Amino acid sequence: MKRIRKWSWVALLVGLVGVVYAQEAPKKHLNIIFIGNSITHGAGLAKPSHEAPPAQAVFYLNQQAGIGQVKFSNQGVSGCTTVDYLPETHTLFDQAKQAADLLADEDWATLLFSIMLGTNDSAMEGTNGAPVSPEQYTRNMTQLIDSLLALYPTCKVVVHRPIWYSPNTYNGAKYLQEGLNRLESYYPEIQALIKTYARKAPGRVFLGDTEAFDFFKENEAKFQHEQGRAGIFFLHPNQEGAKDLGKFWGKAIYNALGL
Repeated sequence: MKRIRKWSWVALLVGLVGVVYAQEAPKKHLNIIFIGNSITHGAGLAKPSHEAPPAQAVFYLNQQAGIGQVKFSNQGVSGCTTVDYLPETHTLFDQAKQAADLLADEDWATLLFSIMLGTNDSAMEGTNGAPVSPEQYTRNMTQLIDSLLALYPTCKVVVHRPIWYSPNTYNGAKYLQEGLNRLESYYPEIQALIKTYARKAPGRVFLGDTEAFDFFKENEAKFQHEQGRAGIFFLHPNQEGAKDLGKFWGKAIYNALGL
């Protein structure tokens, strides 16, 4: 009996040590700047500040093990292209920088930029710089990312694939099938871009979500039904779709952190 009690105490002590270790395991705190267009902004949603994909991505991250406090800024701007985010224009890039500067000094948290751009670049006409060729898209994204890495030496960047839109999309800008084809041509450019950064900036730039494109292509019910010049089109996720997209982004960010 004494031997049994002795080993029982040992097991109890080991268990307590394990509990204390689990409680003291450091959690990763995040400050996220979401860069994007109207989809990121949450256009058409009743409460974008709570329903847009960035808010939903943060909600997802807050439920995951190893994640501590998460702060974020939604810098999605309707109609914008990679051209609008070029640092030399001193417009949207400067706005994103101002948001990042408010959080950059919090060195206990990882500063992370989540980027989904390309939808408006792919338009046939009607947006700044459109149509943006795949080669120019890569050059624009490179300028944007290089500038972020230089300004914030410890930051991380996650680049998501733009999601699908219907081939009859035609609102204030003209997209149609030509635009959708162009949008799809950006994906290989993003993949090549990530490989380039894996060499020149290891551990800092990551491929984000790649699954949402096909998900939305197969789920038109996840979109707002919008009247355009070529009929009802699908471009902006509805409330349920925004939640789905946010979860896709959240998963990709979580994976990029290696948790």
